[in-house]
Amino acid sequence: MRKIKTIFLALCLPIIASAQTALSDAIDDARFSVEVGTTINNGATPLWLAANKYGTVGIQNNNAWLRAAIFRPAEADSNYNWRIGYGFDLIGGTQLTRKWSGWIQQAFIDIELKKVRLSIGAKERRMELKDQELSSGSQTFGINARPIPQVRIEIPGYILFSRNLPWLSIKGHFGYGMMMDGPWQKYYLKNGQHYTLQALLHTKALYLKLGNEQHFPLSFETGLEMGTIFGGKVKNAMNIEGYNFTMSHNLKSFLKAIYSGGSDPTDDKYANAEGNTLGSFLFSLRYQAPSWYIRGYMDHFFEDHSQLFVQYGWKDYLLGIEVGLPKNRIISKVVYEYIKTDYQSGPVYHDHTASIPDQISGMDNYYNHVIYQGWQNFGQAIGNPLFISPLYNNSRELYFTGNRFRAHHLGITSNPIKKLHLRVLYTHEKNWGTYNLPYLHGSKNLNSFLLEGSYKFDKEPLKEFCITAALGLDCGTQIGKNRGFQLKLSKIF
Repeated sequence: MRKIKTIFLALCLPIIASAQTALSDAIDDARFSVEVGTTINNGATPLWLAANKYGTVGIQNNNAWLRAAIFRPAEADSNYNWRIGYGFDLIGGTQLTRKWSGWIQQAFIDIELKKVRLSIGAKERRMELKDQELSSGSQTFGINARPIPQVRIEIPGYILFSRNLPWLSIKGHFGYGMMMDGPWQKYYLKNGQHYTLQALLHTKALYLKLGNEQHFPLSFETGLEMGTIFGGKVKNAMNIEGYNFTMSHNLKSFLKAIYSGGSDPTDDKYANAEGNTLGSFLFSLRYQAPSWYIRGYMDHFFEDHSQLFVQYGWKDYLLGIEVGLPKNRIISKVVYEYIKTDYQSGPVYHDHTASIPDQISGMDNYYNHVIYQGWQNFGQAIGNPLFISPLYNNSRELYFTGNRFRAHHLGITSNPIKKLHLRVLYTHEKNWGTYNLPYLHGSKNLNSFLLEGSYKFDKEPLKEFCITAALGLDCGTQIGKNRGFQLKLSKIF
């Protein structure tokens, strides 16, 4: 027995020593950041002044914020098997109300062992297979809304699937979390509107990469992302005031969320999947030259099995092309995307009955749900912001009124001089509303423009300060005519 203990301690000591060293460095390597910003608008905040900023910028006329954070990425421990990262990010501002209020934007800890990570808390996470600056956004796991607290097991970066297959790599995550906007929904919504308290969230994703740029310039990536909102206390279900019930949140419900099983209380005898389940198939093909690259990609969104599989064909998608140019002062990178969401498996939905056994699974109604307030968090789309966030409706409802659209999106970056970075976005969207509530005059349109410049100082006394100024403009009938100017000053210590 004593020998077994000795062997066990001998095996554990290197791990303990490595963990202690990583913990010591994790305290020493922390960095701090501060940020102050304001948006001055004529109308609502223009789309690209607010979108894809993790819900930090308010939609209402004129808003401001002050932000302070301490953070340390787990990647800083590159020399250790054990890696520790953490962050705490506090914001005060007028983001959701005209009164000054504060909220915790991020609070997380990452513990990583040999490239497998346990991540606990709310964290701003990057989009996969999309450019963070220039893309219109991912349709499932985007960067448009506030982060949602989760417990996740993840492989954050690609690792070899097998040493015998050096051209095949994988990454992904599996996690559960909780939606924190239930009390805000109750405050924001009109009387009688349905909302959910303490709703739960399950997310998972798996990505595969074929290729190795060090040996061959062509590589292919594909992935599956899925999210499910389930559980919680439902109030005013189906907008029937006083119709309240508690969704199942036992172990079986946690398991059903993995494979989209079960049914909702409102499904009657024709059961659908329990909760609000959706996701995306992602594809990317990239050619990497010595000084430039080109990449084509696709994001196919689904709300149920009719689009998860090929029952009705994949007629809705986001198609994109991204080009990184050789180093120059005019254009650094260009992204073009075409987004189509108007099919949604067709305009007819019919559950099979004894008299009519045919099942027609149309009218998918992207981002909306009869029990939950759709794929949103604090009023902003969790996925792509071209599904115009309900806050723009100004109706005290959280319904995505325009989920059937076609859009063209263009993004360009430039670095004309040292330390100056420019970004230009332009989007044209034609929107038909929803199948249930189509727009009365056929369609609405949106044209959104952004011009943004960031300058990072490299000399004292302003060294490490960064100033960002942006001009945004909306026109058309979708969200009205909006003009705005945004100014932000930040520093990392």
